[in-house]
Amino acid sequence: MNLSILVPLLIVYISVMSLLAYYGYKKTVTQEDYLIGGRNTNPLIMALSYGATFISTSAMVGFGGVASVYGMGLLWLAFLNIVLGIFVAFAVFGKRIRRMSLHLNASTFSTFLGKYYESKFITIFSGLMIFIFMPAYTSIVLIGGGRFIQESLSLNYNIALLLIAFIVGVYVITGGIKAVMYTDAFGALIMLAGMAVFLVLTYYAVGGVLDGHHALRALTNQVPEALAENGHNGWMSMPDTGSPMWWTLISTLILGVGIVVLAQPQLVLRSMTVNSDQSLYRSVLVGGVFIFFMAGSVYMIGPLSNVYFMETSGQLAMEAAGGNIDLVIPKLINSLMPEWFVYLFTLSLISATISTVSSLIHVQSAAFSEDILRTLGFKRRVAKMNTAKLGVMIGIVAAIMLAYILPGGVIAQATAFWFGICAAGFLPSLVGAMFWKGSSKRGAEASMITGFSASVFGFLFLKSSQSTAFGLSQALFGKDYLLSFPWTHIDPLVYSLTLSTVVFIIVSLKTKTKSEPVQTEWPHEKIAER
Repeated sequence: MNLSILVPLLIVYISVMSLLAYYGYKKTVTQEDYLIGGRNTNPLIMALSYGATFISTSAMVGFGGVASVYGMGLLWLAFLNIVLGIFVAFAVFGKRIRRMSLHLNASTFSTFLGKYYESKFITIFSGLMIFIFMPAYTSIVLIGGGRFIQESLSLNYNIALLLIAFIVGVYVITGGIKAVMYTDAFGALIMLAGMAVFLVLTYYAVGGVLDGHHALRALTNQVPEALAENGHNGWMSMPDTGSPMWWTLISTLILGVGIVVLAQPQLVLRSMTVNSDQSLYRSVLVGGVFIFFMAGSVYMIGPLSNVYFMETSGQLAMEAAGGNIDLVIPKLINSLMPEWFVYLFTLSLISATISTVSSLIHVQSAAFSEDILRTLGFKRRVAKMNTAKLGVMIGIVAAIMLAYILPGGVIAQATAFWFGICAAGFLPSLVGAMFWKGSSKRGAEASMITGFSASVFGFLFLKSSQSTAFGLSQALFGKDYLLSFPWTHIDPLVYSLTLSTVVFIIVSLKTKTKSEPVQTEWPHEKIAER
């Protein structure tokens, strides 16, 4: 490490982050400020914070490594990220969520659903699901950041992990969502600069766009036999339709991450932080450009890393990384990039880690203090901010513990796990609340229970990659998974979301009361008054 470069960069970075966190702390006066930024966040800040939360180390490191195996087909995920994750999330879903949360006086995702359906069960159950399962996603974001710092700066992994967790804990506890969003926005700018330079230099190293893609196509005859048997047709082609790799690419990586972003509590929350529909519309362009560069770039760099490593070491990227795909991007940066860029990209990864972890921890603490304790009536006995702080500490400890338990190369799979259970559990009820007057309380409750149960069962006992890693199926039944192909490679999202949607519709039709739906169209002057 060149300390003469690294130390000044870190001092400037930490100073700016500290000032922004302090600014957020000073602006946090009420509980609404702590939870949703007082509903008056600048649309540029919101869009950058949303993007930084969306694109974590799981995308920049984990999915970059996955792309080095699956190839350019992963660009379909970038397309869904922009269309669904930005345009639909802001202009369609975001507009209704903002208006309805204002009318319902809801400041968390679970409270929003619970108040709409007039169900304490929905508030508590969804809060518990967030508080119990979200640490699994938080932990793999920590893993991605820790592994990159370990590889790039030769820093002990344990120290890197604990340092990131400590930084996040300090400013989430003190400044709430305002501190989170201000620091997210700053981190997003660093991430954008780092990824843009990374993309340009990668293409330059492989001979440019045309030559680089031609060289990648020429590597088709180098596809390992094991991958070819599972349907791999080269890094410029989609896998054979219906093959194990095709099912994983389509159901787990593209659909499993591309669609379910609409039901991510930490992202849905951002729509509650602005004061008008116009703010959401302005956020679309900023968010779209950010996701295009961040997601699209890493899904191109991953496959191209095979060209670079083959030319420099005679190995494919996965071989050069010692079989751990989470190390492909760090290895590429160390090998390809000048020293100054290693430090710039290190700051990008630190920013990605901190921005996502801080948002996840904030949502977990809100679920603990607002959705669970307050709904159960315990919050009256303890100061409001204290329960939120306790939720932060519990969430961080749980994430750190899981970061030590989970195996290597698990970043992308764990991301799909969290995204999948959120979609199956939350999406039908969320969509129903916004767009279907026939939705009912019982339908939403049954859908959530069905979605979470089917999704978790699929990950624990059917999907081979996750069920083998968890080991519960082996412990109970003496085999890693219960059914044979294609169930071993179909993401549980496919059947759990379908099942929870069908249950939601059927039960709602049978139990719908005559009560009027929540009004979602508000006069502009009434919104301005609030």
